[in-house]
Amino acid sequence: MLNAEISEDADLVWADAHRLQQIMWNLLSNAIKFTPRDGQVSVRLQRIDSQVEIAVSDTGEGLAPEVLPHVFERFWQADSSSTRTHGGMGLGLVIVRHLMELHGGQIFAESEGLKQGTTFKVRLPLRAVTVEPSPLAFDAPDLNISAPSASSPQLLQNVRVLTVDDEPDARAVVATSLKLFGAEVRTAGSAAEAFEVFTQWRPDILLSDIGMPVEDGYVLLAKIRALPESAGGRIPAIALTAYASSGDRTRVLQAGFGAHVAKPTNPDELAATVASLLGRT
Repeated sequence: MLNAEISEDADLVWADAHRLQQIMWNLLSNAIKFTPRDGQVSVRLQRIDSQVEIAVSDTGEGLAPEVLPHVFERFWQADSSSTRTHGGMGLGLVIVRHLMELHGGQIFAESEGLKQGTTFKVRLPLRAVTVEPSPLAFDAPDLNISAPSASSPQLLQNVRVLTVDDEPDARAVVATSLKLFGAEVRTAGSAAEAFEVFTQWRPDILLSDIGMPVEDGYVLLAKIRALPESAGGRIPAIALTAYASSGDRTRVLQAGFGAHVAKPTNPDELAATVASLLGRT
């Protein structure tokens, strides 16, 4: 169940609406992810002195006291294995903290302990001066995907790409990027789903995340490599992952991936890597 409580005395803040939406999406997605079906997620917006506070609370798994100081650290997770039960790279809260700091705001995490739920509070300063909004203010679209260069809009024409990632936003970005170059793209949110799509659709190339729940990208590729060549067992594969150290790259290549691409990636570079593995110029 999702509840919302908005105080009438909450005033305006000066902020980028797209980024605030990104902040709230991250916090709500995180709360829902760690809350059981019969649990509750609550959102409360209120004014506190010269700030507006938004609190997102859940009745889910909660956090141990020793965990709280680390939740906003890059790539930190209570369960850091690549097959952990819950997906994600531990970047969502880092992004939220960064965006809050850019807005002159703050973010806090509170929990009474394991199985006691968690509350994340973000605070933004009230707008000091009221002005008429400019028709150009924040008009520019929040695009993270640029159009392909004029010389390669059909670089991947008729190429069938299967992209696998447990994060919906990541899947959408990769799919949109490759479609700009003419590729036909199908997506999967888990290794199991990807293997099913693979055997039925037979893509030309695989793009897989590494850190996914239950079965990671290594397990997925091992299953595919166990297939005979006639069934696609030798398909070119790219690891598209936030595991970006030199050791991670070595492990990826040793596992049978043909390339290692670190997140976030540039659409032109990603398309070029796909084309290269397929022998296209």
